[in-house]
Amino acid sequence: MTGILDKQLEPIVAKVESGQRLSLSDGLALYASRDIFTIGRLADHVRRVRHGRVAWYIANRHINYTNVCVLRCKFCGFCRKPNSEAADAYVLAADQVVEQAALGYADGATEVHIVGGLHPTLPFAYYREIISRIRTICPRMAIKAFTAVEIVHFSRISKPRRSIEQVLAELKECGLDCMPGGGAEIFDDRVQAEAFPYKVGEHDWFAVHRAAHDLGIPTNATMLYGHIETSAQRLGHLVKLREHQDESLQRGKGVFNCMVPLSFVPADNTDWADLPGPSGLDDLKTLAICRLMLDNFSHIKAFWPIQTIKLAQVALGWGVDDFDGTVVWYDITKREGQGTHQHLGTEQLRRLICEAGYEPLERDCFYNAVERSGTQWSLAGR
Repeated sequence: MTGILDKQLEPIVAKVESGQRLSLSDGLALYASRDIFTIGRLADHVRRVRHGRVAWYIANRHINYTNVCVLRCKFCGFCRKPNSEAADAYVLAADQVVEQAALGYADGATEVHIVGGLHPTLPFAYYREIISRIRTICPRMAIKAFTAVEIVHFSRISKPRRSIEQVLAELKECGLDCMPGGGAEIFDDRVQAEAFPYKVGEHDWFAVHRAAHDLGIPTNATMLYGHIETSAQRLGHLVKLREHQDESLQRGKGVFNCMVPLSFVPADNTDWADLPGPSGLDDLKTLAICRLMLDNFSHIKAFWPIQTIKLAQVALGWGVDDFDGTVVWYDITKREGQGTHQHLGTEQLRRLICEAGYEPLERDCFYNAVERSGTQWSLAGR
């Protein structure tokens, strides 16, 4: 690679081009560097080696079954307190969750994505019911559901009390196919103590994903960045994810499918409303560094409802290979002017990817290529 402005990046460029793993100190040098274009080109090089000019997208449907939550995370504008008198507090009945999934399935969705708050009184039977009923009504649609934080909550509220392994095994038997990576935030004791002291930390988060992988359930990973954490803490988070992926790959059952870096969006009704959040350049640099540090992750996703459509397009040239999907309804994080209806059609996704100079390729939950005609779809070559 020529045209490197920051000569301190030259050893890192040489490492990447020769396929060597980057160290924590390499990551710190990347974050410290102002040569953002070299960082972007280097991440794009890795992305093209893995995926060429392909950019993946998916026809999916998000469902948030409740915004009632017992936690008090300082950054979260989604949760409403139990017994809240807030007019916008809600709990979806199992019938409503299943109906929304069925509507997505009829519209051609290949995946339903289900997460929610930690409701204090919903029984474990509720969660088993929605998974089993969706599996019956939508037999070909992949069910991606429940963060590690929710799984630990289910373990605690189930009667008789179940282990994490038992919760996951029962949900898999009901029809759970894979899991999202939410709730990771930043794996750091200081950040957790200040930002989300009552949420499960890295030990329990990894315990859930390890158990899921051992059961053959693939999962995603996330990192919430751009609030009170340092660059070193971001990198520590990434190194821990990379080490866990090494272990999962060695065991050869389930693994992390994808890394989803999540940009912090200040919410008006939170303790962190006055924080500025990351800049667009910080977003791009972080996405690129995720691609460079996570050499054992196949996919890096830009979640457009959080990163914005325009930045997600640019991010395809900064190491990102996954544009996410149709989404339809998303209540957890909303930028200014956004409501819960956040929808891009498959043709819009294809157009946006083409505009960015990449080749759109529809996928299913497991990154199998999908062939589509309207709402009808099949796996490519099958």
